[in-house]
Amino acid sequence: MRFVIVGYGRVGMRTARTLKSEGHEVAIVERDPGKADRAQKDGFVVVEGDGGQEEVLEQVGLDDVDAIGGLTGDLNTNFSACMVGKHHGCRTVLRIDEDYREEIYKNYAADVDEVIYPERIGAAGAKTALLGGDFNVLADLTEKLTVASVRIPDDSPVIGRRVIEVDLPGDARIYAHGRQSEPMSIPLPRTRIEAGDSMAIMAAPDLLPDIRAHLRGESIEETA
Repeated sequence: MRFVIVGYGRVGMRTARTLKSEGHEVAIVERDPGKADRAQKDGFVVVEGDGGQEEVLEQVGLDDVDAIGGLTGDLNTNFSACMVGKHHGCRTVLRIDEDYREEIYKNYAADVDEVIYPERIGAAGAKTALLGGDFNVLADLTEKLTVASVRIPDDSPVIGRRVIEVDLPGDARIYAHGRQSEPMSIPLPRTRIEAGDSMAIMAAPDLLPDIRAHLRGESIEETA
């Protein structure tokens, strides 16, 4: 498959490298000369310029591209890149940041295929979104990580807290979230946890008992 990554910062670089390692063709659009040079040294086809400008994006041949990811730290650039990509029939993945209000997220989400918050899901999640994969299919992330689903009981200590505020042991992360009887998806940064919610937790297998106990408000002895 062929992808365009707009932005070769931390998220864009890791996403591009992951896709390339799996045999996909990846082109980078980057306005910063230093980052563009780094992408070239990493072996990518690079277009140096503003990824929010159609004339710049057209240099990568969007009509033959499967998906485009606006992964810079600038929402306007990311959204513009996605809209250009959408016009050319590409799957579109928009990176957002925590600072924007929830109603704005929802407005953007209506116009793109996926909205991602990489500070929570990481580059592997961005890659999954670009590929159009199911968020529950995570075996390709790393052999040292696993994913488990946890339902939040009525007396959980995390009820009422924002998803991004929940501290988990080690490098564990909340990968997806869903209300009762709703499918799980990547949560918006301001999403607050309610009783009955389900959460997909990505963590090292040996941490899962502690994580389940923490989210359920149980002691380790109670879960044994």
